Amino acid sequence: MDTQDFIALAMLLPLIGTVMIWMSGPRPNQREVVTVVTAILTFLCVLQVLPPVLAGENPSLIIANILPGLQFAFVVEPLGMMFALIASFLWIVTSFYAIGYMRGHNEPNQTRFYMCFAIAISSAIAVAFSGNMLTLFIAYEVLTLSTYPLVTHNQDEEAKRAGRTYLGILLTSSIGLLLVAILWTWYAAGTLDFTKGGILKGKIDDGLVIVMLFLYMYGIGKAALMPIHRWLPAAMVAPTPVSALLHAVAVVKAGVFTVLKVIIYIFGADFLTETGASVWLMYVAGATVLLASLVALTKDNLKARLAYSTVSQLSYVVLAGALATSFSLVGGAMHIVMHAFGKITLFFCAGAIMVASHKTEISQMRGLGWRMPFTFAAFLLGALSVIGLPPLGGAWSKWYIALGAADAEQLIFIAVLMISSLLNVAYLIPVFARGFFGPRDEERAQIADTHHHDHDHKSADHAAYGSRIVEAPLFCVVPLWVTALGCVALFLYADRLYAMLEPIVK
Repeated sequence: MDTQDFIALAMLLPLIGTVMIWMSGPRPNQREVVTVVTAILTFLCVLQVLPPVLAGENPSLIIANILPGLQFAFVVEPLGMMFALIASFLWIVTSFYAIGYMRGHNEPNQTRFYMCFAIAISSAIAVAFSGNMLTLFIAYEVLTLSTYPLVTHNQDEEAKRAGRTYLGILLTSSIGLLLVAILWTWYAAGTLDFTKGGILKGKIDDGLVIVMLFLYMYGIGKAALMPIHRWLPAAMVAPTPVSALLHAVAVVKAGVFTVLKVIIYIFGADFLTETGASVWLMYVAGATVLLASLVALTKDNLKARLAYSTVSQLSYVVLAGALATSFSLVGGAMHIVMHAFGKITLFFCAGAIMVASHKTEISQMRGLGWRMPFTFAAFLLGALSVIGLPPLGGAWSKWYIALGAADAEQLIFIAVLMISSLLNVAYLIPVFARGFFGPRDEERAQIADTHHHDHDHKSADHAAYGSRIVEAPLFCVVPLWVTALGCVALFLYADRLYAMLEPIVK
């Protein structure tokens, strides 16, 4: 088999798996084995495409010629390779986690969940491997439609309302803005191919570049720039594995990935710098980084807090793209990876807490860390990575984005990054701290009901409480530690990731 075959298989295997999941629906054990095996095989196929990409090649697969100069085609370059590796690897981890969560939480419609998840992964890999904006747009829309049943999984009124918000914002932005930008690009440049250095220089008036950039940036609704971010927090009504898919594996990552593809291969970083067309985007992204963090501080629901954290973190990538320097673009690409591992760890932990203790509000989690030490320890690692502290992976991506800001002489955005990191500390660390400082709320009530309020008695109660470890099922705990340790590995091997991504700006 050659590289083209593996490109095709990486996208087809999840679809074949979808059919097999449906056929094995009445047999849960078989269904889940099919899911895991399909995920592993998909990842192995993606890995087979990696060596030629590392060797400097851009393997391609042309499906059909639509118009002269316009093909339905796939071309694998380093940025797309990185996204495909993330999506396929985290599918494996999330599949194991989903087994523990869906069974532990007695979720309905599990077969439909695994089927839609597989279709979403197939479309995410298609987004990653897209050779032009037309191919990417089609895969992008399939991703939107395949995740809608996942968002509305619970089938209650809240889920249906969230689904309407999700579908309404994402389809309106993509059809009303992104498609217009794509058609305009085709009219102006005569091609939609992803070309290093961009395709628009000399093909569009400098004064109109800002307008086209606006259409692209707000047309890519999955990047969740304010004020079209509301779909993301709304989607938190879905089960936690869906949240992991939305925030780390595929959906929002497809958004910021597309942002970088457009900036690097459609506009060209040099063209944006020359025209100054992306300055407004820097400030919008910077504002989103800070405002979303401030909103996160106000949320007591853990998943809602993490959702607004994601809105903030996504704008790091948008900011990196708007700065349009070599350092910032590579840093932005690295941040996609770093955030994926950090945020999926946090969502896995949130789900594990829900399964084991049925707690969703941070205010309810006082002392819970004594019962779930492994989950809360993993949460701390994920939180520190999102904050950007060594030795966790998030430190490197923020560092390179800051270098990019300095290189672009936009020092104000270094301050934005620093303030944002402090806000990250303010809304993430208290979750961990609350878990280990003081007895849980139920225990305090029990103590209040007795007449033994002395300090020694409290300590004894706390010690007894702490001795009863009740973690989520192993299928939940092991995956969250895999991703938590991944945050550490990304810090240690960041040089290899940088070397892989560096060709996108050379």
